[in-house]
Amino acid sequence: MNQINTMELTSSQKDIGTAVELLRRGCIVGFPTETVYGLAADATNPKAVRRIFAAKGRPSSNPLIVHLADIENASDHVELGYVARMLGEHFWPGPLTLVLPAKPSTTVCREATAGAPTLAVRIPAHDVALELIGCLGRPIVAPSANISGRVSPTCASHVRLDLGGRIDAVIDGNSCPHGLESTIVEIIGDGVAVLRDGAIPRTQLASVAGTLLRNPLRPAAAPGQLASHYAPSTRLRLDASTGQHGEVWLGFGSEATGADFNLSELADINEAAHNFYGMLRAADQKAASKSYQIIAISVIPQTGLGRAINDRLRRAAHDNAAL
Repeated sequence: MNQINTMELTSSQKDIGTAVELLRRGCIVGFPTETVYGLAADATNPKAVRRIFAAKGRPSSNPLIVHLADIENASDHVELGYVARMLGEHFWPGPLTLVLPAKPSTTVCREATAGAPTLAVRIPAHDVALELIGCLGRPIVAPSANISGRVSPTCASHVRLDLGGRIDAVIDGNSCPHGLESTIVEIIGDGVAVLRDGAIPRTQLASVAGTLLRNPLRPAAAPGQLASHYAPSTRLRLDASTGQHGEVWLGFGSEATGADFNLSELADINEAAHNFYGMLRAADQKAASKSYQIIAISVIPQTGLGRAINDRLRRAAHDNAAL
């Protein structure tokens, strides 16, 4: 891929205007959301969407999430049944992605859906993201702004490190409040199946949608389904009670005395989720600087957002040799 000059933009009105003009010209732009930094392209422009796949090295069979301005805008592109509308009205704007049947009239190009009859849609809860979508006046696709399969970005410097020279611009909107990707769900009749755990815990979903279904119908037709994903360059050793010589230790809680990094000394799972990707990147950098081969990671409770953190860890460690 040819190197291009990646512009560094702020969240000022002027710079957002610049980003919108770039998107109108078929360019791709990194921008902040409440979950992680996304990589935006005009969802109606096939050439621009293909540029996202190329820049990330993402398989073209892996569909993208479409970001929209509001729930009525979503209804222009997908079939919003009773359950979907109920969830949207409760959680949007916010970190919930719904996989729904696409309307024949949608302007979202087939490249964004990988040819599936569904669209994955959400409305971000971030002023910069919403202003970008509103000013463009079109839906945008926005996977995480990183090399495919690697650790997700939660600040603009992560985006520049991964994609500088591959994308046209990055909007620096500070760090992301949640720090984990959206929860992805599929609507099956009157039921809801979780395809990817994320920033909305299952307990919150169930409080609105009722009992969650166990077996989604079309997991391959949604983003976030790859077995190997979110991985640093260094191998992971999960459920570690302590770090060993020659390892970087990413701890959790007050018992992780001596850890190189601690996701939350108070064992606060929400704090851990917010810190997760940033500290995983920092641990990876420290391992590289010391020529260590392993990042040891403490046990993370399987409660609340811990389920999403553990999902990311399992996928990040998927290609590891047995440790």
